[in-house]
Amino acid sequence: MKMNNLPTNIFVATEKDYPELSELWEASVRSTHHFLSEEDIQYYKPLVQNVYFPAVQLYIIKNKDNRISGFLGLSDDLIEMLFIHPDEQGKGYGKTLLEFAVNERGFRKVDVNEQNEQAFRFYRNRGFEVISRDETDAQGKPFPILHMQLTNY
Repeated sequence: MKMNNLPTNIFVATEKDYPELSELWEASVRSTHHFLSEEDIQYYKPLVQNVYFPAVQLYIIKNKDNRISGFLGLSDDLIEMLFIHPDEQGKGYGKTLLEFAVNERGFRKVDVNEQNEQAFRFYRNRGFEVISRDETDAQGKPFPILHMQLTNY
């Protein structure tokens, strides 16, 4: 569904998008979250689709062929998720979604898995700095979380 004042290739996701977004999430995680085991991926997958997607304001970005290239999840004052399909990484979709979150929606905070160096560099290169760290993720699993904030804004 198109929402007023969204860039032309960003749309509000609907529940019918969840299966495709879940597949995109899994492909992205497999290409960037090398610290997760198969068991971890299978643990998180139903949580992402059934708990996390409905809990956030979810936006999708489409490529020139009108296929979903990535998605962004926002809640409260936090960028909760930003995932780009591996085939679409490096094409500016992540940057476009992040700029939308920051410039159009006013979001300045993001949590990043410490072991996801690609995501850490992505945010750091766009002005985010680590403000704190947790030893575990929200489920208490041993995946440290870096809390980052855009400070030069």
